[in-house]
Amino acid sequence: MDKSNRGQRVVVGLSGGVDSAVTAYLLKKQGHDVVGIFMKNWEDDDDNEYCSSNVDFVDAAAVADVIGIEIEHVNFAAEYKDRVFAEFLREYQAGRTPNPDVLCNAEIKFKAFLDHAMRLGAEKIATGHYARVRLNEKTGKHELLKGLDPSKDQSYFLHRLNQAQLSKTLFPVGELHKTEVRRIAAEIGLPNAKKKDSTGICFIGERPFREFLNRYIQKEPGPIKDGTPLPGSPDYERAHGRVIGKHVGLSFYTLGQRQGLGIGGIKDKGAQKGGGEHEPWFVARKDMDKNQLWVVQGHDHPLLQSHGLHALDASWIAGEPPLPGDLHAKARYRQADAACTLDHVEDSGFSLRFPEAQWAVTPGQSAVLYDGEVCLGGGIVQQAHP
Repeated sequence: MDKSNRGQRVVVGLSGGVDSAVTAYLLKKQGHDVVGIFMKNWEDDDDNEYCSSNVDFVDAAAVADVIGIEIEHVNFAAEYKDRVFAEFLREYQAGRTPNPDVLCNAEIKFKAFLDHAMRLGAEKIATGHYARVRLNEKTGKHELLKGLDPSKDQSYFLHRLNQAQLSKTLFPVGELHKTEVRRIAAEIGLPNAKKKDSTGICFIGERPFREFLNRYIQKEPGPIKDGTPLPGSPDYERAHGRVIGKHVGLSFYTLGQRQGLGIGGIKDKGAQKGGGEHEPWFVARKDMDKNQLWVVQGHDHPLLQSHGLHALDASWIAGEPPLPGDLHAKARYRQADAACTLDHVEDSGFSLRFPEAQWAVTPGQSAVLYDGEVCLGGGIVQQAHP
């Protein structure tokens, strides 16, 4: 950390997890005046087994006690429901698959939380994200860099942050590997040193996803159709478009989904033994107008492969888009960076082309662009192209 940052008042988002706990410890050790804030973002059912912020707050308070800092409990549930959850439901009802963590970072953790911290007299805020911030001396702009631990890098979820937000943000654990973070936590006796990493977003937690959506989105069952035979194939006329099952509502499925389709083991009569008829089924397309779910057999089916995409609602960290040219991109979080060409940039969106086909590019997910270790920003996938 730059020495000019020493001795500042830093407000840390303490989640109850080990990453934010070590973040607070490192900042205090560096001489900062550290205050912890626990954010309560969901309260509809947070007293049940799936989403209990009460347990997390107890853990966060225990951490604050060990480190020797104050902690404040702040309720952002109204802002979260307004700015994140409402958009989450709108996207699902439109047949897309949103990533609410991206929106939560932009609207809650680095907006509502940042504003609250500034009212407390903070000069900086800090979170336990695995990412880094660097001031580019040539351009005078702040850059968002990948975390040094490639298996934990979270820059993808932070790509909507702007210059004002990054200039006020510290990511101490972005300089470390997760194993080192756990080692530090154990060494200083933090009570949550071995706490499991949380998965998913708070309002869903570990609960079955479909069960959760059921409460907010109306079911509209319809046919599941076979899209496996491609035009020109011998089976096309006979088998393409045959109804092979019934879906519970298009909002409850996402492209590339394999589990929970209820159509395992279906095959054509007279199909050759050892053929592709036993390959698993995957969701390939959702026809919202006709309420039809199209599925295909085989992970590498052409309908699951895309060489391009168009994204809208673009957000650029530098405040302006990069120049068209060769870059790398992630069309979903759990994938390696893929070489791509940014070949069209407009006011609110952009198009990408990929030399190697990308699997199950999904409308609603974020397409995030990188130049080496620098995250440039991104947008929301609207459409995938063959």
